[in-house]
Amino acid sequence: MAQPVEKYYTGQAYLALERSSEDKHEYYKGEIFAMGGASFKHNVLQVNLLVKLGIHLSGKSFRPFGSDLRIHVPKNTLYTYSDVVVVCDEPQFEDDSFDTLLNPAVIVEILSPSTANYDKSAKFELYCDLPSLQEYILIDSVTVHFVHYTKNIDGTWHLAETRDIGEQLVISCIGFQTSLSSIYAGK
Repeated sequence: MAQPVEKYYTGQAYLALERSSEDKHEYYKGEIFAMGGASFKHNVLQVNLLVKLGIHLSGKSFRPFGSDLRIHVPKNTLYTYSDVVVVCDEPQFEDDSFDTLLNPAVIVEILSPSTANYDKSAKFELYCDLPSLQEYILIDSVTVHFVHYTKNIDGTWHLAETRDIGEQLVISCIGFQTSLSSIYAGK
């Protein structure tokens, strides 16, 4: 997580500041954290995945979104931005600004060297407080490495990972499948 900009804001004060800011910030338990930009490789992976998801989900009730849609986890106060998110039901928003999502089913984080440890551990734990979350996917932007958490019926999480570019990315809850080579294409 980045260094705090300032401490002890309410969630509503954060939202007011964030909605008027040109930069993105994350919020957690009263603190606001500046978020950095993404590398070329990071952006290639994100766009490749969003294009594939957009084609697959066209005409279906599921919706993919990029990194400009904020996610809020009310149970632990986190406000953040993921790289890719998929909503399976009607999107639920925090308020009538329609910019803060409450019910993602799939969250994808593309790992950058500066945020990888946070995304792999603490951020995943915070995301687990979302009842709607079914799958959490981590895609490394430096090397071919894919980590996939799938929620079991009993609420526990199953971990699968690969470093094999020939493997498939399967997102079960939306019936999606594509090759990792197509996600990493152009990187």
